[in-house]
Amino acid sequence: MSGSLDRRKFLAATSSAFAALAASGCSMRMASAGTLPEPGYGELLPDPEGLLDLPPGFTYRVISKFGDPMDDGGTVPNAADGMGCFDLGNGKLALLRNHELNVGQPAGAELQSGYGRGPDGVVFPGGTTNLVLDSQTLKVERQFRTLAGTIRNCAGGVTPWGTWLTCEELGHPYLLQLKDHGYVFEIPANATGLVDPVPLKAMGRFTHEAACVDPATNMIYMTEDNNEGLLYRFIPNTPGRLTDGGRLQALALERGPTDARNWEESIVEVGQRFKVRWVDLDNVEAPDDDLRVRGAAQGAVKFARGEGIHMGDGELYFCSTSGGAARLGQIFKLTPGKGRKADRLELFFESESEEQFNYGDNLCVAPNGHLIVCEDQYGEVVDNYLRGIDPAGRPYPLGRLRTQTELAGACYSPDGRWLFVNVYAPTVTLAISGPWAA
Repeated sequence: MSGSLDRRKFLAATSSAFAALAASGCSMRMASAGTLPEPGYGELLPDPEGLLDLPPGFTYRVISKFGDPMDDGGTVPNAADGMGCFDLGNGKLALLRNHELNVGQPAGAELQSGYGRGPDGVVFPGGTTNLVLDSQTLKVERQFRTLAGTIRNCAGGVTPWGTWLTCEELGHPYLLQLKDHGYVFEIPANATGLVDPVPLKAMGRFTHEAACVDPATNMIYMTEDNNEGLLYRFIPNTPGRLTDGGRLQALALERGPTDARNWEESIVEVGQRFKVRWVDLDNVEAPDDDLRVRGAAQGAVKFARGEGIHMGDGELYFCSTSGGAARLGQIFKLTPGKGRKADRLELFFESESEEQFNYGDNLCVAPNGHLIVCEDQYGEVVDNYLRGIDPAGRPYPLGRLRTQTELAGACYSPDGRWLFVNVYAPTVTLAISGPWAA
């Protein structure tokens, strides 16, 4: 989502949609097919280009793709994952795009500098690229690399102060040995080239996936892509200045389970709400990659592969990619408390079949208050979808990818006109238009 001043106005559609349901007497967990119109935009139409099927009235255009020449002399890297859109002013937008490149993969250029290097002296290929667009025509005016030398940059997230938080994963045995990796880095939306890469070590070393900021408090919430991952909260010492450090915590429940995965039994029910407490974490640089283990020992809740996370208006949503009894995915809603009220955690959605939802990853909020979720399922013959989920918790197909890869990085332009999304590999960045408010 945009880091512009229009953010809260745009995201207010979320609370408006929920309020409309409440006013009509239809709670999210009481609504039925007989009380609400069917969600979605109709049957998906085959794409003549064989890339992305969309409903009637929707179209896409290609913004950028793997191998395109960039203004810094490199070419567009592969493995485009998380992405954010920012209003730069003067009719310009910036897309910040993560590249989930691993050690040994091509970087799209011969990198001379960056955060980390392998034993061979080669700069690690992961990082970010920035695209500067005309906000009306979406013409790419410039695209260039802004971060180099990192690894496995995943979903990430935007900040209200106009920066992008890129998140490094761990997990592979070789990556675990790289004690200086597994961190968050901050990239300005108005960067003009490679930034000085500073790991935000106070935000913890773990398999970082995604991050979002509560604009009311400037607290940052982060997911962990691990089968026993936690949900983290970072309280900065200085709002908007993450290099000043802060306090890292993990989510626990006052009176509730310590395992929300529902794998062995359905401990957490859809619509069930719990009061939240937060446990403080120490030794957050975690050279042994044991932050989640120590957090769980203090009562923190386990989630099955926490991935995409997104701030709405007064609440945030995050995906548990392989959670649920069917292990097809869950979406949780966290509502920060106001004043002395405790935060609340709710299981908003749990998939019961592949037709509903299959391994949700990145997600964002649409102008009409629906969630837009990118599926991340791999197999011999798998069509990954863009899934919509309405405020009543009902899923529907929004798009079907016709190539054997995933969709990632869904985010809207500040005016809500365009949905930007990445085809992961080979990288293609798309802009989708349609009747979003319908």
